[in-house]
Amino acid sequence: MKDGAGFLPLLKNFHMLKIKYGAIGLLVLVACKKEAKLNNNIVIKDTTGTTIIPQKDPQVAKSAGFFLDDWTTKTFKAPAYSNAPQPAADATVTVNIDYSNVITKVPKYLFGNNTNPYMGQLITEPVLMNNIKNLSPNILRFPGGSISDVYFWDGQIPSDAPDSLSDSNGNKSPISYWVGNNTAGWTLTLDNYYAALEQTNSTGIITINYAYARYGKGAHPDQAAAHVAAQWVRYDKGRTKYWEIGNEDAGPWEPGFRIDVAQNKDGQPQTITGALYGQHFKVFADSMRKAAKQVGADIKIGAQLSETDPSNSWNAVAKTWEQGYFASAGDYADFYIVHDYFTGSDNENAATILATPTIVTKAMMDYMHAATTKYNVSLKPIALTEWNIFASGAKQMPSYIAGMHAAMTLGELLKNQFGMASRWDLANGWNNGNDQSMFNAGDEPDGVAKWNPRPAFYYMYYFQKYFGDRMVGSSVTGGNGDVLSYASSFSSGEAGVVIVNKGTASQTVKVNISNFKPGSRYYYYTLTGGTDNGEFSGKVYVNGNGPSGANGGPANYLDLYATSSSLANGLKLSVPPRAVVYLVAESKK
Repeated sequence: MKDGAGFLPLLKNFHMLKIKYGAIGLLVLVACKKEAKLNNNIVIKDTTGTTIIPQKDPQVAKSAGFFLDDWTTKTFKAPAYSNAPQPAADATVTVNIDYSNVITKVPKYLFGNNTNPYMGQLITEPVLMNNIKNLSPNILRFPGGSISDVYFWDGQIPSDAPDSLSDSNGNKSPISYWVGNNTAGWTLTLDNYYAALEQTNSTGIITINYAYARYGKGAHPDQAAAHVAAQWVRYDKGRTKYWEIGNEDAGPWEPGFRIDVAQNKDGQPQTITGALYGQHFKVFADSMRKAAKQVGADIKIGAQLSETDPSNSWNAVAKTWEQGYFASAGDYADFYIVHDYFTGSDNENAATILATPTIVTKAMMDYMHAATTKYNVSLKPIALTEWNIFASGAKQMPSYIAGMHAAMTLGELLKNQFGMASRWDLANGWNNGNDQSMFNAGDEPDGVAKWNPRPAFYYMYYFQKYFGDRMVGSSVTGGNGDVLSYASSFSSGEAGVVIVNKGTASQTVKVNISNFKPGSRYYYYTLTGGTDNGEFSGKVYVNGNGPSGANGGPANYLDLYATSSSLANGLKLSVPPRAVVYLVAESKK
């Protein structure tokens, strides 16, 4: 037949077709198949009338933008496995995946993390470096956090930097500035940060010292601070593409939020405003872009925004931050920066924590759309350069619940089409279990080894390893809202899905994949918590394999066998309570 003429009746009424599933719950192709053309794409139709719609990439969302410029394909390699029968019980939950419905390509920069200047010299710690390489965060932020606003990269503290800074109430305290050339073992030099990026095959995102533009005592502190930043760009020589102007400078906890106006020489207000930050942002951006051009570098510069609607904020500065910033800076930034810690700092229970990724992530992106529309500026790529949970009091932060939260957050960031994200942080301090870090910095009790990975490491490691290069559409029926799914496709043809059971009852889950040619087997890893510390176990078990010590997960995570079953009878599995499953189904080649 010519140009699929035999399918004209089918194509004419294509909008009325419904995808049909075989007895195994998956789309099955018979050996004899024909091709027709639909909207210039090949449509495969089998003799039963079932149609496979091919994938078509959507336009890149503005909120992801250039963070997808260096997107690459992923090829799945089947792991060693242990065969397991499917559960005999009827499914209580059904996950429906549409392989043809591409939501977004997966930005590799969503899996990032934060370094900091008090975690040691990094490259001198082989255990830590090896774990970071395996984690493959792809982007590492530095120097990160409030330290960035008292950080001088070249070790030269300017003569017009004061010896004390004001807090939000105007009380002055002596200040010890951080510098980038301190070679002591407890801190991290700038050059060793660069070396760590190279050794872990990561890209950097650098947060420059904005607050010096506020507290500097010179005639033009904004120009002086911008010059320091531009000199860093020159020294960097294109090694870092992404740059942030300051860290959370609308917050009363930040250096420069309030200054001593008696020491200021250019008429700045005592308390920062969004309008002033926008004015200064342009000065920084001009200097840094000029420097980048001089060294032949392509850089992107980000501005700080509120993460959600601040109209009811307790912080008066935050209430008008976007209004003032956009009035001063307009479209000057290349991307926008938000931070969010998802929970309050009270002793939240597991259910409360696990409810936040879906709600908070959507609220952040909704506000980005609303704010840019309201102030008549373009939506730019969005970078969540700090995220974690604040819940404290029961060792929530280093628990497997925080790991589940991390997996869900990655899925929701993809659904809402963020461009970049960096979790806070690689190493911090135990603080009686209120420790947001991914690795034990050596101060954890119970004999836990230094640099032992916390549960969140495992949840993020398996997410990236078993999630494809495109997110595809999926939905869940049954399970009373306790089960979530995040589906993907690999360019090598396989289908992947991350299944989260945030409830306290086991679920038998059936997976249907439409517009997909199933192969022979599916493989999966199931991550669950332990029984220690109530509902906030510090242990994670991967296919039943756990840590040898008091906290963390299996040390041999690189060598663990997957669980695998045949696709001949469909795709069904049991998902334990409070578990995350990372699954990949083979395609027919």
